[in-house]
Amino acid sequence: MTPMASYRSVLPALLSGATLLVSPLALAQQEQATQPPASEAAPPPEAKKEEKESAWYERIKFRGYTQVRYNRLPSFRRNDDLINDQGDRFLGKNNNFGIRRARLVISGDVHEHVSIYLQPDFASVIGEQFNVAIMRDWYADIFFDKKKEFRLRLGQSKVPFGFENLQSSSNRAPLDRNDALNSAFRDERDLGGFFYWAPEEIRQRFDHLANSKLKGSGDYGVVGFGIFNGQGANRSERNDNVHVVGRVTWPFLFGKQYVEVGAQGYYGRFNVATGSGYSIRGGNDMVDARAAATLVIYPQPIGFMAEYNVGRGPSLGEGDERTVVASRALQGGYAQLMYRLDNVLGVSLVPYVRGTYYEGGKKAETNAPRYRVREAELGVEWQILKALEVTGAYLIADRTSSRAPYEQEQGHVTRIQVQVNY
Repeated sequence: MTPMASYRSVLPALLSGATLLVSPLALAQQEQATQPPASEAAPPPEAKKEEKESAWYERIKFRGYTQVRYNRLPSFRRNDDLINDQGDRFLGKNNNFGIRRARLVISGDVHEHVSIYLQPDFASVIGEQFNVAIMRDWYADIFFDKKKEFRLRLGQSKVPFGFENLQSSSNRAPLDRNDALNSAFRDERDLGGFFYWAPEEIRQRFDHLANSKLKGSGDYGVVGFGIFNGQGANRSERNDNVHVVGRVTWPFLFGKQYVEVGAQGYYGRFNVATGSGYSIRGGNDMVDARAAATLVIYPQPIGFMAEYNVGRGPSLGEGDERTVVASRALQGGYAQLMYRLDNVLGVSLVPYVRGTYYEGGKKAETNAPRYRVREAELGVEWQILKALEVTGAYLIADRTSSRAPYEQEQGHVTRIQVQVNY
């Protein structure tokens, strides 16, 4: 065989082997060439996302505030006999620093239709013991619709009577609530059931007014009514009667100014506690009823608040009936002017002046003493940080003492309070 013949016989075999070596690469290139562009390729099926509902305790929030107060700053007319046990218990002699409130709020949605609100206070007083933990709010809201416009509140909560009664003490400019409407319910709360309704848009408005430095009261519905024990928060019921309450309020825009008007009233029978030397006329379960009107012009930057109530309630009398408790007429209210100044040396200031007038009993106190209150308070709130506020106030008071023999006292008090929000 010649060399040329040998080469010709081996060549087909070599070509065949080369084809075997090259074919995988060629096939891959050919397959790639026949693939459609990435933009035209069919998308892969989407993976199904598993939606896992969070546990109820992961939807719970914690917040609160503490108020530390000092009332012994110099004033023009100090009177150590000027006291107010229902309001500022650090008035009077032998007082220096005090914790006015120490609140912790636990709240959140435990279900799509159920939310909870729990608030103990660690600065309460029982007898001679200060800074005792006690329940303030402990209730559940049950919502009847997805928009949460209709709800039933069950438990111990604020009674829907009076704008300032419903306004949180962490949000209020003056250091204490007014006597006229605050005398309606001890600690503003009671145990019962309350129904609230407000359109979704108005619920958002309530939230905005309460959380944007506008001093709102929070969401207690456009319409609210309910039944409750009537003896006050953390007190045992003392008769078989219940109190009933109703309230209507509406926040609206007047130009660029938020305004709120409201009316409210309640009726029931209250069982009064009396001490030695005091008597009751007409039976212990006494008529306890009030009606009140509310006007609020939110500070943008000028603000104004006024409330007035009239009614009947347990009270000591005058003259020959100075030691006799009966259901008697009452009346009183307050008016407050305030101004919001933002970005003053990097902080917000809210100066205010408030006048209070009240003539009537305080049913929750032993013997239901009859009060005459005429007060003027001038103050300013410094909103230094979201977590820190300082309020200074000068109080000019002419009021009945909280303690027997319930003498009338006049005096001035200079106070300062530091509030820490968390």
